Amino acid sequence: MSEPKIRVSPPPLVIDDSNLSRAWARLLLQVLDGSGTEAAPLMLSLSGFAQDGTAVEDPMVRQALDRLLKRKGRLVVDDVAFTIFPQRLWEMSRGDRSRLFALYRATFPRWQAMNRRANGRGLYFERMVMYGRGPSDGNQLEWILSQFNSRTGVRRSMLQATTFDPGRDHIADAQLGFPCLQHVSFQPTAAGLVANAFYATQQIFDKAYGNYLGLAQLSAFIAHEMGVPLARLNVMVGIAKFERIKKSDVDLVPLVAAARALVASSVVSVPSFAITTASGGAAL
Repeated sequence: MSEPKIRVSPPPLVIDDSNLSRAWARLLLQVLDGSGTEAAPLMLSLSGFAQDGTAVEDPMVRQALDRLLKRKGRLVVDDVAFTIFPQRLWEMSRGDRSRLFALYRATFPRWQAMNRRANGRGLYFERMVMYGRGPSDGNQLEWILSQFNSRTGVRRSMLQATTFDPGRDHIADAQLGFPCLQHVSFQPTAAGLVANAFYATQQIFDKAYGNYLGLAQLSAFIAHEMGVPLARLNVMVGIAKFERIKKSDVDLVPLVAAARALVASSVVSVPSFAITTASGGAAL
């Protein structure tokens, strides 16, 4: 009698890069060039941050993606990133995190009202700083930073913030768009801050790039407040899915061309740049 065949799950897709745009482009092309529409699991690691924590990006890929997102009626990259970290409010706060938190609390109802259907369950940064219970009035980031800066030898397991709440999120809906990001943790090392993020699922086309940018901005903020450089961002994803657009969609052609050109290029460092948008974020 022959032995039963044992099905072996595919190995994780591991992407390690110093350019956010190129890391996302590699993920995109891996799925587009494969037979399926998923990468499961995905482990994506980013380094190469500027002294102020800014992630390196490629303008051709970023702009091609934003144009396609607008064409398909989706949120642009900055607006997805805003759900994880309100970079514009941080810049307005001029390095004062108390002012950042106050500005966010004051303006959160407006961000939520902009898309009540998508944002009704909350936003990621809102969960991190307005969790609803816990020390520092539910502001997990303030608790992390105040504890870290108050003394030496803080236990490393303290430096984490959750966005998933079983009391609110363990519901039997067939689909639930929020929260896909489960929690983040921060690890100061000799090289600088290493940040880790954990997703149950992630949308490659319309969310992943913005996810990585928002996480990088959040990590840069934490690094700034800890007084250390940002060394690395690790993102672990259970299932990265290419959905909400078909592989055969002709509108993908300019984006795929930009992605292939970047991946094929031997250029390692591309100047960072910023894109200003008029709208705020919406739920992931």
